[in-house]
Amino acid sequence: MAEAKKADKAQKAPQGGPAAASGKKQPAQAGKGGKGTPAPAPGAPATRPKATGAVTPRLRDRFRATVIPALMKERGYTNPFQVPRLAKIVINMGVGEGKENAKVLDFATADLQAITGQKPVVTRAKKSIANFKLRENAPIGCKVTLRGARMWEFLDRLVNVALPRVRDFKGVAPKAFDGRGNYALGLKEQVIFPEILYDKVDKVRGMDVIMVTSAKTDEEAKALLTHLGVPFRES
Repeated sequence: MAEAKKADKAQKAPQGGPAAASGKKQPAQAGKGGKGTPAPAPGAPATRPKATGAVTPRLRDRFRATVIPALMKERGYTNPFQVPRLAKIVINMGVGEGKENAKVLDFATADLQAITGQKPVVTRAKKSIANFKLRENAPIGCKVTLRGARMWEFLDRLVNVALPRVRDFKGVAPKAFDGRGNYALGLKEQVIFPEILYDKVDKVRGMDVIMVTSAKTDEEAKALLTHLGVPFRES
């Protein structure tokens, strides 16, 4: 009789090991269905999508392979990180008629987006000026700040495609530096870029292209931009 009772108790014992027999709850495992770490949402991208395709900009490859050794030899740098670099390019388009007609600003924004491949930011007036009939916070233009691959691709198209299409082009001004290694270039019309269709342009507009570099002097910045292909005019 005693052996039969022991066999019945063994059959009624809870499955799952000693933790289940003692009645203690096991901690939830992290991952699927657990309460430890939340599982990733279905369909969410694992990494941030790239701004451009798989092809790297050729001007950036040229800078790393050719420009850096040439500047180190020319300027006497001992470390590759001493070579000045192109930090960003800012394209600004002023649209004074935007405060009266919002459609004009839409056309300018569409042109700038087609040229740069990035959505522009609308710039607004900081204060009211009665003589100019300007109110505070009124839209007066748009701008785009390019970095990384889009910056290199825009500079490549600007130097090799857009500037040669300017009528009677003899080079850009060599003295348009600000004293801190940054260069300002003014364009009178946006139709020099092949992305703009002349038949769909409502009005010819100009823009300012600011090239911001890490150079400390204008001489270093000019040497960098010259090696990158910017055609400076001989003064």
